[in-house]
Amino acid sequence: MKYYVADLLTLIRFILTVILFVMCFAGGSLAAAFCIFILGELTDAFDGTAATKWPFPKNKTPKYRKYAAKYDMWTDTLLAVAMILFFILRVNLVAGLVIGVGYSLLATIVDLIVYGKLFGHPDDAHQRSLLRRNFPLAKKIILARRNLYLALMFAVAAWTLYASEWPLGVKIAITIIACAVSLFLWFFLSQRRHNISRDAVDIERRLSK
Repeated sequence: MKYYVADLLTLIRFILTVILFVMCFAGGSLAAAFCIFILGELTDAFDGTAATKWPFPKNKTPKYRKYAAKYDMWTDTLLAVAMILFFILRVNLVAGLVIGVGYSLLATIVDLIVYGKLFGHPDDAHQRSLLRRNFPLAKKIILARRNLYLALMFAVAAWTLYASEWPLGVKIAITIIACAVSLFLWFFLSQRRHNISRDAVDIERRLSK
């Protein structure tokens, strides 16, 4: 059962994403949207760790695991899109559009430069991409984009929290707890923070040959 923990966390994130998309149009409180998004991000924080800690035995790996990295990437992307859409429709239209459109353009440019394709991934970059020609530089660009993503989504979540119906004291308490948890995850997931994918070390070794 432990081998399926990472996949279960990804599935939970997908379900939460669907709920958040429904809330964009069917209605729902800002507090609920905030909680759903935070839970989704927490599953993202630990599914990679679970996959590394409890990998499938080679002779028992399910066929769908071949595309596990892409499933993870797409659920991450969809969760972010759902939250941005909710923010645009329910919190602040202008700020949401600036964040959503601005980051989308930046992410598209980075994908084309680093991977040589849209919606690229370190495991399947184009042969002429920057990732294969200059891995160290490409890795720095990817990590910079990841850090920008984290900062923007933290801002969106915080804005949604403080626009919610909860009392100010509750909002402040949640902010303090969230900052403490974020610091813990920052250090606990230090290895992941420096990797651009679950297989980054192997990719770097292979491309450097």
